[in-house]
Amino acid sequence: MPSQIQQLFRVALGLAEPWVVSQIEFSDEQHQLDLYLDFPTGSKFPCPQCGRAGCGVYDSTERTWRHLNFFQHKTFLHARQPRIDCPDHGVKTVEVPWARPGAGFTLLMEAFILVLVQGGMTPAQAARLVDEHDTRLWRVLQHYVEKARAETDLSEVTTIGVDETSRSKGHHYITVFMDLEEDHRRVVFATEGKDAETVERFREDLEAHGGKAEQVQEACLDMSAAFIRGLTDEFPDAELTFDNFHLMQLLTEAVDETRRQEQRTHPELKGTRYVWLKNEWNHTEEQARIFDQLRSSKLATARATHIKSVFQDLFACQSVAEAEPLLKSWYFWATHSRIAPVIQAAKTIKAHWAGVLRWFLSRISNGALEAINSLIQSAKTKARGFRNSRYLITMVYLIAGKLDFKLPNVGYATHTK
Repeated sequence: MPSQIQQLFRVALGLAEPWVVSQIEFSDEQHQLDLYLDFPTGSKFPCPQCGRAGCGVYDSTERTWRHLNFFQHKTFLHARQPRIDCPDHGVKTVEVPWARPGAGFTLLMEAFILVLVQGGMTPAQAARLVDEHDTRLWRVLQHYVEKARAETDLSEVTTIGVDETSRSKGHHYITVFMDLEEDHRRVVFATEGKDAETVERFREDLEAHGGKAEQVQEACLDMSAAFIRGLTDEFPDAELTFDNFHLMQLLTEAVDETRRQEQRTHPELKGTRYVWLKNEWNHTEEQARIFDQLRSSKLATARATHIKSVFQDLFACQSVAEAEPLLKSWYFWATHSRIAPVIQAAKTIKAHWAGVLRWFLSRISNGALEAINSLIQSAKTKARGFRNSRYLITMVYLIAGKLDFKLPNVGYATHTK
């Protein structure tokens, strides 16, 4: 007869017949609890292939799984994993109800790992907390991400955003695709690289999950030639909107280049980089003082900043009809400014004219993607980088994929004696 403590652990583990707790070992010295699970002689199990009930046990193999800690003590489940002899299908392994096939953790332990990482821990931090190597945790995370993605429905995706983010210093990038519809805004695909082939891979993945390329009517992107070519080839029905964040970034870089060139002959510009890079409403008190002092000067940097500010104000227009004549006037002014970086930026905008004006119809931007990029970079900093792109992609899905992991709520069930 099982003791009361064995019965208590059986209930706590949610074990159903024929499983019982046969033995409990506790080591205070090793801070470890070992629970031995078993089934009585003569137990029957259903065939895992056809579900036929009442199949007798052929043999068994000893297995061990890491479980949730019992207070501060590491806990392991040990059991004989049975193989049954089905009259129709022969000898088959019966999967245990507390762990997925081939796993070294119980389902609850894996759920705990996911909760830790989704809650803000890096896999390395979570690994230290549970006293396991982080490679084991990455395998768990990747399994659940891949499983949840396999079940993801992308049939309603019509508006997408695309942007790249770096994995590490150097030329290591991943490209992230996002569903920009407000009701289900989420990352739907991430892949290594930042070329046109990333868009082809996204189209294939979209169609593998119930989506259709012809349903995508709007796409938001920066002015990357690779993304433009890829979206034009793979999503010919999509109208392209060039993200206003990247347009402003282009002009901000032009202002900064102007400052760098001009400070060689105007020492008053030295140390003022962030005075010009920031929007006025984000200035510190000292930056505001310097900006007010220099804004009315004849410095090319001040004029470039004014040109940038007027372009930013164009996004207050309510329609293409209102915006286009103002944009034409701005372009004439910028290209006659005699400020080389500003002229180059204006010509780049002119080369993408239709996509710039498309914003006044689509009203979409990659702001949500930029926010996610900030979270990704924060996670990368906390983790001190990721060993490979696959790890970073897994983290992107965990942070912003809104995946349904169907985490277990205990009930180790359904095997009958």
